[in-house]
Amino acid sequence: MSHSLQPKATMENSQETTVHVAMVPTPGMGHLLPLVEFAKRLVHQYHNFEVTIIVPDDGSPMKYQRQLLQALPRSISSIFLPPVSFDDLPEDVGIETKIVLSLVRSLPALKDSLKVLVESTRLVAVVVDLFGIDAIDVFEEFGLTPYIFFPSTAMLLQLIFHLPKLDEMFSCEYRNLPEPIKLPGCVPFHGSDITDPVQDKKNVGYQSVIQLCRRYPLAAGIIVNSFMDLEQDAFRALMEDEIGLPKVYPVGPLIQTSSMNEVNGSNNCLRWLDVQPHGSVVYVCFGSGGTLSHEQMNELALGLEMSGQRFLWVAKSPVEKATNATYFGVESVKDPFHFLPDGFLERTKGVGVVVRSWAPQIEILRHGSTGGFLTHCGWNSTLEAIVHGVPLIAWPLYAEQKMNAVLLADDLKVAIRVKENENGVVGREDIAKFVEGLIEGEEGQLLRNKMRKLKDAAKMVLSPDGSSTKSLAKVAEMWKNQEK
Repeated sequence: MSHSLQPKATMENSQETTVHVAMVPTPGMGHLLPLVEFAKRLVHQYHNFEVTIIVPDDGSPMKYQRQLLQALPRSISSIFLPPVSFDDLPEDVGIETKIVLSLVRSLPALKDSLKVLVESTRLVAVVVDLFGIDAIDVFEEFGLTPYIFFPSTAMLLQLIFHLPKLDEMFSCEYRNLPEPIKLPGCVPFHGSDITDPVQDKKNVGYQSVIQLCRRYPLAAGIIVNSFMDLEQDAFRALMEDEIGLPKVYPVGPLIQTSSMNEVNGSNNCLRWLDVQPHGSVVYVCFGSGGTLSHEQMNELALGLEMSGQRFLWVAKSPVEKATNATYFGVESVKDPFHFLPDGFLERTKGVGVVVRSWAPQIEILRHGSTGGFLTHCGWNSTLEAIVHGVPLIAWPLYAEQKMNAVLLADDLKVAIRVKENENGVVGREDIAKFVEGLIEGEEGQLLRNKMRKLKDAAKMVLSPDGSSTKSLAKVAEMWKNQEK
């Protein structure tokens, strides 16, 4: 347990009783970070709220999670559940299956923690993240219907509500559909861009995703880390829904305001940025979980070199299989850059900087020298780019990232999307063309102008009168009025 839970002794005689909310993330920093930002926003704007974050442990290193949670305001406490084991699972089990199972296998411990909270606080609500609805039976034992915190797009939420119907309509794999998939209020997308967990209907994980989708309507409400100006039509369609879906509350963009400054030397890349011309650097990063094959890493390096543009590249060791190989694991450290082409670092010295595994992303995106972001389109990274007005090269790898890329490139027009060749590799010439086009080309300027407008909109929705602020107020009001 990190800082233990201590109910306020003065609770009975305080004029305004403290309202307590439990939040349950599923594994992965990408899920924990936005939930933590939501908790911070809630207690910052509503001082009579307290939050307990109950963290399931999938057995992977929890160092960063603990650091993050221990640095939070006193009104946000945390409980770490005992680790669960996956030793009985086959090696090729999907990442989403592991994420769901980490929660399911933590249910007895979760129940014990909730019991303590129910007995010692005015617990009015429990919030789970997008995979957490499977714990609904446990919450209902305590008279609580869970809210879902959805750390992705209204577009993906629309897919979740419509997937059981799509499953009935089409027996073939979605990638083999001749026509694009059209969801209410969303830009059409090809079946090959549908979120990863439903790409293979024969996989055991597919049916569990359908089951998860069927349970979504049981939520008391869905809090979404996106905002009206970003996905207006999709949100309107969700809000005008006639078939009794839960109420949807867009409260984004919820992002970190600074990076967890953990890695020594992270300031070196910021110092390097300080001496580069304004808007001249393309930042290259595939998130905390994304990895490339050795061949693709080679093409990316040579493409960056060929572009002649300045770059700051956060590079991880290549792997031959999964594109999400580092999601649960740890990076090996031998020769830090043994995987780069011979002579690459010498030839690009002064033009580019390669950083091993981690860099202070928020500070990099905020920096005036950063002119573009080559990204895997993870939703947290995408929102950070929007808030700081940085146009994108979209290079999706796993999860719902291809759908995010469609939204960014086809609908919002703030990204250029890379195209793979018949071997599934993005070639060096294309990479050079995209990078040069983003930093120096006319298309890059158009994307930059559109992204600036989104940056302004993102600021506006979080202002006192903004749509996301009003949305959060509705949620807080609802919880305040909830009977224990």
